[in-house]
Amino acid sequence: MKMRLRTIIFFTFLTLVPFAAIGKGKNTLTLADAIEIAQANSFSATVARLNLMSRYWSYRSYRAEMLPSVNLSGGLMEFNRSMVETRNYEDGQIRYVENNTLSNNLMLSVDQNIAPLGGKVSLQSYLYRLDQFSYDNVLYNSRPIRLSYTQPLFSYNSLKWMKKTEPLRYELAKRTYLEAIEEIGVNVVDLFFNVLSSQSDCRQAQSNLADRKALYEIARKRLEIGTITKSELLQLELSVINGELEADNTRLTLDNRMFALTSYLRLPVGIDIELVAPYSMPDASLSLTDVIDRAVNNSSHAMQRRLDVLQSEQGVAQAKGRQGISLELYGEVGLNKTGHTLRGAYSGLQDNEIVGLRLSLPLFDWGVGKGRVKMAKADLEATLVRNEQLQEEYIQDMTSNVNSFNIHTAQCHKAMRAYDIAVERYEITRRRFEAGSVTVTDLNTAWQEAENARTQYMRLLQSCWSTYYSLRRTTLYDWLNSRDISADFDTLINSQK
Repeated sequence: MKMRLRTIIFFTFLTLVPFAAIGKGKNTLTLADAIEIAQANSFSATVARLNLMSRYWSYRSYRAEMLPSVNLSGGLMEFNRSMVETRNYEDGQIRYVENNTLSNNLMLSVDQNIAPLGGKVSLQSYLYRLDQFSYDNVLYNSRPIRLSYTQPLFSYNSLKWMKKTEPLRYELAKRTYLEAIEEIGVNVVDLFFNVLSSQSDCRQAQSNLADRKALYEIARKRLEIGTITKSELLQLELSVINGELEADNTRLTLDNRMFALTSYLRLPVGIDIELVAPYSMPDASLSLTDVIDRAVNNSSHAMQRRLDVLQSEQGVAQAKGRQGISLELYGEVGLNKTGHTLRGAYSGLQDNEIVGLRLSLPLFDWGVGKGRVKMAKADLEATLVRNEQLQEEYIQDMTSNVNSFNIHTAQCHKAMRAYDIAVERYEITRRRFEAGSVTVTDLNTAWQEAENARTQYMRLLQSCWSTYYSLRRTTLYDWLNSRDISADFDTLINSQK
């Protein structure tokens, strides 16, 4: 309880604005508020949402390819006036005659891809009209109904692989979005504590400057009575000048860092805000096993590794599909009729059946096909090795972060106690200097120790919160509230449409 009280007092001191009194219109900003604003309003959040929407529409396109499509196509008002080649069937003599025609055609089709087989079934209705002006003749050709199917054999099935990869890509995009949002939290922690540190530095610089000036005046009086030397007085005067320079520098640094924070949060220019520091460090002790389990189950890392392997296996399948014999089975059945009138083209319909097998076999390709397969297999092996290496590095990074977090949490308590001791020692030394029992060197040493203790505590506290949010991003798990980090993607996507 005493430690928490000292922490509150310390941060109350830190968050005092060194250059202006807190006025009525001042806005307070906590670390949690800053993160929430950035995750909703920053440019990084906007980019993350747009990336998610890009992948969503790609997934929608994939889903649409699995559904029946209705298509209308044709050619209208195609006028053709030219000389065309004809051959006399009796003597084989070639002549050129005038062609003066107008053609119109229209086809309505319903198409469906068959993903497991890689084939395509199509139901069509077709009408063609040809006007031959030179002969004053009209000809219709109709196919009221036509059912066709094409089926590649022993070839690469892109739809089958899309069914494996596209849902995984979309799920990966969701997790990547959550990680990008958590990355914003990491960035805000650094910006937020940079401002806090600058506020502390600025306040401390002004306080130290006031102390230096007061001690300088005391030293001048002591010089008059001969208790200190001229050299010691000059040393204090030099410290006053350095203190003034330090106060100006800390003020400039504070302004720059405050601008960086408000710009990242996209807050209005010139807004007057007061940062409220977190009064305590994250109170959690993390287990490496739990962190790794959460990371494997929640983060995008393992999913990205699976997708990499699938893509490499897809490359092997595609290379093999392009090698060797290629067969395609096709067939159609329907009704058709030709006539000089529209009624005649739809009466007395005749059967129409076609079935066949198309064949393609490269007899000699100089080893191109074999080379593609070898290349694809080598890429797959490289992907497996690279994934194993990345997995080891990933676990090493998590181990380092977990150890750092647990150590820094304990160190923060010790650093706070060290700061208390250093401040108390400085106050004692200061009173002894005023009484004339210690030198200026002793006073400066005590002051420097207090400054170092304050800086160390701020550094450890920033590192502790930064590491915590890095672990949140890695595991997509809120360790303080013991819950998975998620989002209402349906609402989010609908709001972006």
